[in-house]
Amino acid sequence: MDIRSYLRSKFEKKICHVLGFARSNKPLVEILVSVGAKVTVRDKNEEVLGDALAKVFAERGVEFILGESYLENMVGDYIFRSPGFRHDLPEISAAADKGAILSSEMELFFEICPCPIFGITGSDGKTTTTTLTHLFLDAEKKKNGHKAYIGGNIGAPLLPLVFEMTEDDVAVVELSSFQLQTMKQSPKRAVITNITPNHLNWHTDMDEYIAAKQNVCRYDGVEMLVANAENDVTSETAKNSDLPVTYFSSKRSAYSEIVPSFKKNCNAIYEDDGVIYFDNGKEREEIMRSADILIPGRHNVENYMAAIAITRGFVSGEAVRNIAATFGGVEHRLELVREKDGVRFYNSSIDSSPTRTAAALSALAKAPIIILGGADKNVPFDGLALDVCTRVKAAVVTGASADKILDAIYKCPEYDPERTCVIHIDDFRNAVIHAADMARSGDIVLLSPACTSFDHFKDFAHRGNYFKEIINGLE
Repeated sequence: MDIRSYLRSKFEKKICHVLGFARSNKPLVEILVSVGAKVTVRDKNEEVLGDALAKVFAERGVEFILGESYLENMVGDYIFRSPGFRHDLPEISAAADKGAILSSEMELFFEICPCPIFGITGSDGKTTTTTLTHLFLDAEKKKNGHKAYIGGNIGAPLLPLVFEMTEDDVAVVELSSFQLQTMKQSPKRAVITNITPNHLNWHTDMDEYIAAKQNVCRYDGVEMLVANAENDVTSETAKNSDLPVTYFSSKRSAYSEIVPSFKKNCNAIYEDDGVIYFDNGKEREEIMRSADILIPGRHNVENYMAAIAITRGFVSGEAVRNIAATFGGVEHRLELVREKDGVRFYNSSIDSSPTRTAAALSALAKAPIIILGGADKNVPFDGLALDVCTRVKAAVVTGASADKILDAIYKCPEYDPERTCVIHIDDFRNAVIHAADMARSGDIVLLSPACTSFDHFKDFAHRGNYFKEIINGLE
């Protein structure tokens, strides 16, 4: 298929509304304009036209509708939403009722991508699993002069790269529930790392959140599912799926304990006596020793299992072992920032849910001084409170969710102020400095907020980089 010719036949002279002038939508606008579409960008932010690229687009005939009424009178052929826009907004629904087709940058990428797509989603662990999957595949593809691309919810937008991709390449895509909610296509291979309460300030309820995640393996084209055997929702999803499933488990060590007896054509990947095995039910193959994984934590053993499973048949065991011995982890995920006066400072700003923070705590050798708090996603903090009361030396709580976190901690039956010091400091910088001042030689200071960053920062990377700036500036 000639991709540009296909796009021209689909969009030329069509009226296309692009909702949000976000990072991923800028290349989308460029492509739509290049194939003759009539493009309108709609964004609540009136400062958008200060962007140099927006000015270029405006000169090329793109209309910008900005401000509070940016969604009004939306009539056209296509609506491309940014992930943050709910599909059922009244203005979008009204346009759809008049015949507009709802899509997104990611949905268009899935439609025209010329190579196999490996899709990874989940509440926790998807960034590391996506990164590992890409590293494994890219190591193999390079041997034959081909390439593995990475993007989606992380990295650069993939859509503009389709013109250079070939059918011998692969694309590894991290997918959020926001992206998946309106998807009508699934990747060739799919991973669901786990599903726990998350983003319930955006989704109407947990059922909607689960359904969005399950879209990763719902539609034609998907050939296998990799699922966490230790997570109730993912194991139930796998049980009800007709797909071949590879289950991964870090708690059980036998095929018969992991794969339901009625499931056919399934595999298991697990750890037994410190060795990770791939098991098809008849024989098992040793992949590697878990102790050879450079990045710490039981959750990272699970991330390796998921990445090994989704790339099975595409990569060699040697490639996996080489990556394990050299990969130091994803930035902002248990990233060692500095050791000063015997105190180690870790940046785990990517931990935007209580379960991510629990995983970070489990990976550390001793109880840390933890910095918590950020924007509230309407998730319960009871589990986080128990972790604070039993697994940390001290907690400095900050951000918009501080009162809710503190309330959960003080109500926790395990709370003992003599054992765990809990302090509330509104300002993020002051909270970080106070945590550093509390630390003594041998201590660990951990930024693991258990919340999103949108109360004070544009994203978790912005928050993590600011944390690193503060820590590196300590004298």
